[in-house]
Amino acid sequence: MARIRLFVDHPLGPGQSVPLTADQAHYLFSVMRLSVGAAVLLFNGHAGEWRAEIAEAGRRAGRLVCCVETRPLQPPPDLWLLFAPIKKARTDFIVEKATEMGVARILPVQTDFTNADRIRQDRLQAHAIEAAEQCGGTFVPEVCALRPLRAVLDSWPQDRRLMWCDEHLADSVTAHGQTDFDPTAPTAPTGLAGLTEPWAIVIGPEGGFSEPEQNRLAQMPQVTRFRLGPRILRADTAAVAALALWQSALGDWA
Repeated sequence: MARIRLFVDHPLGPGQSVPLTADQAHYLFSVMRLSVGAAVLLFNGHAGEWRAEIAEAGRRAGRLVCCVETRPLQPPPDLWLLFAPIKKARTDFIVEKATEMGVARILPVQTDFTNADRIRQDRLQAHAIEAAEQCGGTFVPEVCALRPLRAVLDSWPQDRRLMWCDEHLADSVTAHGQTDFDPTAPTAPTGLAGLTEPWAIVIGPEGGFSEPEQNRLAQMPQVTRFRLGPRILRADTAAVAALALWQSALGDWA
């Protein structure tokens, strides 16, 4: 039984030969001690998952051959995650958990109070790939380059709704004990209907959004303000909590 999963940047299909990179060859043959004939699961983000067998094994190279598709592509809902980068380990955590929980695109944004002024896009994309390998996913979300929040909002799609996790709502509830985000309201889709609408979630930096940023978000017709309980959460915790709530109400967990 194949237990190792690898993401490969190569076409997959019946009888397809797949060359390994030096790092992949080292992992399979030196670390995991696999040899010719052993089975490995492969995915490339758009062709499902395939069981392949090792045809050639070397210290710095190797080749696999696809045998049979084991799972079709399972794309996530059309959900984006916007977040302000924080400390390195916590930013890595956000990317990993967003991949595991099911997002289609990850957009780091520079806000007025963002401490980090740069990211390693290639490193974060690698974290997304590793998360997909480990969680059994067949899709890898794109990790975009860091852009100013105002620039992202300037070109925001008219049809993509935006869930704003507003820390200022932490100590407020409506008269009925509901948050401002009500997935059963007529203006919001319910259950699997949410999968047909493009959505995004925006998480602010550790210092929160500035007043101009709050005003800008509040004026956008696509925005729904949302309360993440009575406590102000750390940015990485807020990202996981928001994704879990959205998925359970509108996504493919519903």
